[in-house]
Amino acid sequence: MEKLDKETRYIRAKERVVELKKFYANLTSYVLVISVLALINYLTNDFRYMWFLWAAFGWGIGIFFHAVGTFNLNPFFGKGWEERKIKQIMEEEEKTKKWR
Repeated sequence: MEKLDKETRYIRAKERVVELKKFYANLTSYVLVISVLALINYLTNDFRYMWFLWAAFGWGIGIFFHAVGTFNLNPFFGKGWEERKIKQIMEEEEKTKKWR
């Protein structure tokens, strides 16, 4: 039983690391691409019209939601909610098994 628990924790930790790695890769891409777009914008029209901000804003919204999911920042459906819902579903399933 202890070995199973250790393996489960390892798998969860590994999944968490993959999730963090994806977020940081996305954030790094965002910073690099938006910087290049800002440079192109500056070189082509001296920021008379800062069109790169549209891309920064759109992608920034995506980054925000990715961060909410990665770092469990959602106040409505956070980790505590997940645990309670899992427990509730398991209890309901157990009740229906008894009556079958």
